[in-house]
Amino acid sequence: METHGPLGVIWVSLGLGAFYLSLIWINSLLGILITPLFTLLGTRIWDMMFHRK
Repeated sequence: METHGPLGVIWVSLGLGAFYLSLIWINSLLGILITPLFTLLGTRIWDMMFHRK
């Protein structure tokens, strides 16, 4: 079994931490930017279905 010592464990944990932090960031950013688009599209379709002005 190969081992890379405590420095390797620290390096991998920093890499995984950055990866998961970037996943959380991109998911929250997409949620903030895309939700209004679906809301506007939904209200437009709703208004077209019920012929409101």
